[in-house]
Amino acid sequence: MKKIILSLLLLLAFAVEAQDQYYTNYSFVVEPQNEAAVYKLVDDYYSENKPEGVFVRLFENHFKSPNSKATHMIVFLGSQEDVGNMYASGDDKFQLFLTRLNQHIKEGSGSSMGRHLALYGDTSVRYPAQRIYLLDVQDTKTFDAEYNKFHSKHNPPGVLVNMGSTIVGGGTGTFNRWVIIGFKDIKAAMGGPNALLSGSALESRKKAWDEFRANDGGVEVVGSSMRILLGAW
Repeated sequence: MKKIILSLLLLLAFAVEAQDQYYTNYSFVVEPQNEAAVYKLVDDYYSENKPEGVFVRLFENHFKSPNSKATHMIVFLGSQEDVGNMYASGDDKFQLFLTRLNQHIKEGSGSSMGRHLALYGDTSVRYPAQRIYLLDVQDTKTFDAEYNKFHSKHNPPGVLVNMGSTIVGGGTGTFNRWVIIGFKDIKAAMGGPNALLSGSALESRKKAWDEFRANDGGVEVVGSSMRILLGAW
């Protein structure tokens, strides 16, 4: 437990409603020669021991800022009860898994716990390429309302947009909202949502976006990155 301290803690799982869903995540550094071993350990364990009601996701942090060391992130998502039960049920098999996993991890790089607040898009599909934005919002009540107004009408097919807040960890105090936009591949992620639309739908989205930004409660983007989904259990 000393390296990622899978005291286990951003962001995003699929096929669930955003409301009343809580997440914990853990970021850590894996050297290239150990990446396959880490994936296999996580896959072997959670294929056989998936926590009841909890989605488990393993990501590679593909594009990130120079001051972000983490190469990988593991995310847990479920109801407050189910995630809480996961933490309460660590047995000898789990402790052995942590011991083996830590042998392949260079160092831990942060953790967080929070809540999903809104989700738009087809949750029956996986979106492996995920763009992440960390936001410092002055008026969160106004932002949440305007965010939901925009995305409920102007989220194109082929995109999953998730928004939430961090309760503890993960730079709390620097940002108070995060947004994750999931795409089917890196090509789509490069183009962004607008590239998936044309004609009047694109013009309508651009106009609505300008209105959203004019009334979003005051938002500063304080960080961005992109992660790739490696495994889902």
